[in-house]
Amino acid sequence: MSEVRTRFAPSPTGYMHIGNLRTALYTYIIAKKYGGKFILRIEDTDQERYVEGAVDTIYRTLRAVGLNWDEGPDVGGDYGPYVQSERMGIFKKYAIELVEKGGAYYCFCDKDRLTELKAVQEAAGISPMYDRHCRNLSKEEIQAKLDAGTPYVIRQKIPLEGTTTFHDELFGDITVENSTLDDQILLKADGMPTYNFANVVDDHLMGITHVVRGNEYLASAPKYNLLYEAFGWEVPKYIHVAPIMKDKHNKLSKRNGDASFEDLVAKGYLSEAIINYIALLGWAPKGEREIFSLPELIEEFEIDGLSKSPAIFDPLKLRAINGEYIRALSPEKFAEYAEPYIRQVVRSDVDTAKIAALLQNRTEVFSEIPEQVDFIDEMPDYDLSLYENKKMKTNRETAVDALTRALPVLEAISESEWNFQVLHDRLFELIAEMGVKNGYVLWSLRVAISGKQFTPGGAFEIAEIIGRDETLKRIHRSLEMLAVSIA
Repeated sequence: MSEVRTRFAPSPTGYMHIGNLRTALYTYIIAKKYGGKFILRIEDTDQERYVEGAVDTIYRTLRAVGLNWDEGPDVGGDYGPYVQSERMGIFKKYAIELVEKGGAYYCFCDKDRLTELKAVQEAAGISPMYDRHCRNLSKEEIQAKLDAGTPYVIRQKIPLEGTTTFHDELFGDITVENSTLDDQILLKADGMPTYNFANVVDDHLMGITHVVRGNEYLASAPKYNLLYEAFGWEVPKYIHVAPIMKDKHNKLSKRNGDASFEDLVAKGYLSEAIINYIALLGWAPKGEREIFSLPELIEEFEIDGLSKSPAIFDPLKLRAINGEYIRALSPEKFAEYAEPYIRQVVRSDVDTAKIAALLQNRTEVFSEIPEQVDFIDEMPDYDLSLYENKKMKTNRETAVDALTRALPVLEAISESEWNFQVLHDRLFELIAEMGVKNGYVLWSLRVAISGKQFTPGGAFEIAEIIGRDETLKRIHRSLEMLAVSIA
């Protein structure tokens, strides 16, 4: 078996779509699975859609998830240039060569004629297709038009009869009637190649052995085969993957507000978790396991595990996988990731390491952190109904009792003694003395110093973090609020 060479060939049209990233991932995995090369090629021939900075976004995204390319625009290689707009002379040469081989022809039809043809066909209920008006021009007619400088395109000469069979690694053999295929344009009037033609030429010249792309290109696939056959080139293995859907009827789309890779990172998802999740969107590993590092994905991956059916993007599943990755981080690494989110709402003199220690097992996405700890700097206005908890058998009256009894115990603890263990021991002594359940005191205390129903830690942890003076101040304020509401 010759060296496996795969390519990811994105267009620099903006952000990195999740579907594009999945294509890159599968392409990379196949190359590495078989000890081959992963090539990055930038397809920028559609200058109208070109977005400034998009190439850097592609580089940044691939590197962030560990999909490092062996050849590409910035690292070089033996098959460059790796930017399609820098390869323009190549495509015209091959288009003319295909004309000489009988697989293509010059078309001199102007825009007005083609527009009129399309209108007539649509009015007749016929699918628009070029009528091959220039297909059988004589050599003399062609040369005269070329000598006169008449604008032209070069079209593929599709066989008029018979069938073309295309093989896909997932879908098997697909056979189409040649009569249904259009004589597609290969080289435009401005000398720029069409996407379909440039892909075939570049894939051949770069020695690409496996091509992964969306199954929306399946309809074009027979035309690729005909091009390869006309040139006498070896056809690469094709793997057409099903799309990623937002739901049963809609594809993921940035225009519909669906997240790009950068959006997900900004929301607090780990790049390793994103890659792990999108690998599962259309590929099923053997067994029940779902958490895989990139090297483990390479080892586990098999092409026959890919699905022909669309995959639905499930944000809850992504959250769950991200949570698994967060819990697997070392405490130090988690604190490093969490600090900027904590700092959004917590002043600089508060020890973020203590806060992070409480958060790690309660965080699925880092962007949830500010809302969990926004009470640390400043006590929020809160609903006193939080004291009413059936499970804890507490209400506003019991809260007044618990806080009134706890206050002198807490006031008796000095600043130097104020830590989790002392707080725990003294308050549990009070609970034992009162003869009540833990929640009777601790639920009311936690609400009084946080103003929240759910917090990343219990009353002792919170009191230690916000400090003695702030804890006592908040209890006094809460007692005043409770007294007014009960009166």
